[in-house]
Amino acid sequence: MADTNDTVTIATGEGTSGTTLLGIGAYRPRRVVSNEQICETIDSTSEWIYERSGILNRHVAEPDETIVSMSSEAAKKAVTSAGIDPEVVDAVIVCTSTNWTQVPHAAPQVATDLGRNGIAAFDLTAGCAGFGYGLAVATNMIRGGGARYVVVVGVEKMSDGIDYSDRNTSFIFGDGAGAVVVGPSETNDISPVVWGSDGEKGDAIRQTKDFKQYVDEVDAAAADGRDEAVIQPFLTMDGSKVFRWAAVQVSKVCAQTLETAGVTAEQIQAFIPHQANGRINSAMAKHLGLSESVAIANDIEQTGNTSAASIPLAMEAMLRDGEAEPGQVALCIGFGAGLSYAGQVVRLPAAPPAA
Repeated sequence: MADTNDTVTIATGEGTSGTTLLGIGAYRPRRVVSNEQICETIDSTSEWIYERSGILNRHVAEPDETIVSMSSEAAKKAVTSAGIDPEVVDAVIVCTSTNWTQVPHAAPQVATDLGRNGIAAFDLTAGCAGFGYGLAVATNMIRGGGARYVVVVGVEKMSDGIDYSDRNTSFIFGDGAGAVVVGPSETNDISPVVWGSDGEKGDAIRQTKDFKQYVDEVDAAAADGRDEAVIQPFLTMDGSKVFRWAAVQVSKVCAQTLETAGVTAEQIQAFIPHQANGRINSAMAKHLGLSESVAIANDIEQTGNTSAASIPLAMEAMLRDGEAEPGQVALCIGFGAGLSYAGQVVRLPAAPPAA
């Protein structure tokens, strides 16, 4: 006689309650673009840009530096830093909003480049909070038994969607990839995530048009015999609206993240916020009452805003330059397009491999 529904028991995954960051890696594109070069296409000065944003330079990817290639390089370095065999990697999560193809998505190609064709691999889109979302998903996969070692990549090629004649956005963004390896631990080194979104203000960061509209415009121009170029979708932003939202909401999320992690501001040794704006980051640190001894990430100065890549890139730079040490307790907060946010307290991983 067949079992009835009441007698069927469905197994649960056997995970681990503790997770940790084992290693970190980064890829920064070869080409560096200065404020002076940006000012060749907009009416501004390097001093004005730096005062407004805290940015001096940004990396801009060449055509051969793709979402997949940058992700793969960062992921390989993270695995080396973690000191694990790539064979134990069970999953790859690629956090990005700028991959040109939805099919195929990037993560399976990155997994293949790692020598791990066939494992779970998927892309995740949550704007500038993407890395925090990816880290949360990875830790929950490990805690639930869905994976044991997960590579999380934050990567963007923002330059593909920037109008370099737009004075509001042309100087802000850069390209690059940062990756971490998340694994099991006897003690827990990654706090529960505090995340959320505010769709009512979502249009503060948006595209000028969607890709369906763009294709329709191209088709219409061709049908009419017009030979003028159709303008592609570009990223546009209401900077004042985003700044006001971040200054109020994100500080609250930071405080809630500390509370959720069971950690006080006095116990934080490094602060790694999304590298959106130097002024916002300074204001948040002051609002939280962080000690002057706390190392505050300032990768934005030489890298710009790299959206989902900014937190792992900033973390890698702090560890590489000795501004923070492996094992220190850090507060990470990502925020931006969506509008979305994600905050976590983590213990910093091993230092990145030498270049």
